[in-house]
Amino acid sequence: MSTTADGLGTTPSMGTPDEVARAEARTAHNYHPLPVVVAHAEGAWMTDIEGRRYLDLLAGYSALNFGHSHPRLIGAAKAQLDQLTLTSRAFIHDKFADFCAGLGDLCGKELVLPMNTGAEAVETAIKVSRKWGYDVKGVGADRARIVVAAGNFHGRTTTIVGFSDDPDARDGFGPFAPGFDTVPYGDAVALEAAITPDTVAVLVEPIQGEGGVLIPPAGYLRAVREICTRNNVLFVADEIQAGLGRTGRTFACDHEEVVPDLYVLGKALGGGIVPVSAVVGNKDVLGVLKPGQHGSTFGGNPLACAVGSEVVAMLATGEFQTRGAELELVLRERLEALIGKGVVATRVRGLWAGVDIDPALGTGREVCEGLMARGVLAKDTHGSTIRLAPPLVISADDLNWGLDQLAAVLA
Repeated sequence: MSTTADGLGTTPSMGTPDEVARAEARTAHNYHPLPVVVAHAEGAWMTDIEGRRYLDLLAGYSALNFGHSHPRLIGAAKAQLDQLTLTSRAFIHDKFADFCAGLGDLCGKELVLPMNTGAEAVETAIKVSRKWGYDVKGVGADRARIVVAAGNFHGRTTTIVGFSDDPDARDGFGPFAPGFDTVPYGDAVALEAAITPDTVAVLVEPIQGEGGVLIPPAGYLRAVREICTRNNVLFVADEIQAGLGRTGRTFACDHEEVVPDLYVLGKALGGGIVPVSAVVGNKDVLGVLKPGQHGSTFGGNPLACAVGSEVVAMLATGEFQTRGAELELVLRERLEALIGKGVVATRVRGLWAGVDIDPALGTGREVCEGLMARGVLAKDTHGSTIRLAPPLVISADDLNWGLDQLAAVLA
């Protein structure tokens, strides 16, 4: 055993290559992680088993919006661990009502349906939309259809990948559930043309994160809202990555002052501590569910509710949304200065950016490997794009330093 350079404690004597090899030997190869083995993290910084520090510019795909080990979130979790962690939904626990009320108020909605993972929340929204279509809209049995956008990423279940057009996510996992119609993302005319009397919902990400932080044209979300209202169709916004402060507003839909019928939330809702997700809507939609029609043993558990309530309280101050909006200016200016210097295009909203790398320079993976060598961690997607999603607690100095490293890698 040895002590790390910054005094964080002991680590195994074997180094990073050995730990990577041990992990590779005993895990299914459904990921291709960078060869870094993290042992400790705080705020925007992570430290590996050999004491090397890295600036985290991914934040767990927005699950760590509030950074690593935020004292308010850790405090809430520790306090709850000494009290109660699980009852199942067969009983009510003392943290449940506060969490649902707080999250509902944050969203301006009446009801909350807690789940665990983002994919579970999306599946829940699909079920609710279909049930609403049959019970309220009057769609014929088993005829409900949902319009989705090309390039979407809503999760990994067989239903969800069935309406993905990403071959890595989809190929080899059929047969798939029917009932989904795909239209180009950002094209409101195509969206309206796809709506039929059997359409019950439009499910879209207000910003497509996995696709490379793709921002739709201005006015698109307002058009989706208007089309859904006029056609008696639910507008379901998947804000799992985009929501809860990431874009400089509480929700990405807020940028166009649009309110969907259902918010689908996850990732940051668990504070990077436990998986917490939820579907949030009004009684006229979520009220269609009756006992026995949907559920989750761990959904809305006491630990999740304690952490989730603290997340809601932190967002209610507006501090993190303001910080994301202010640092967007730094992120945008620095990235735009790299266009023509190894970058061909950038897309920035809040503390979230997609950066398209010049293929002549290298792949997104190669750029991320270069960043790792310089003490910065980011993630590539779709070959030539890297995604940046720093924790909202990052300092301007640290953000600038990280972007300095990106410039150096591209030089």
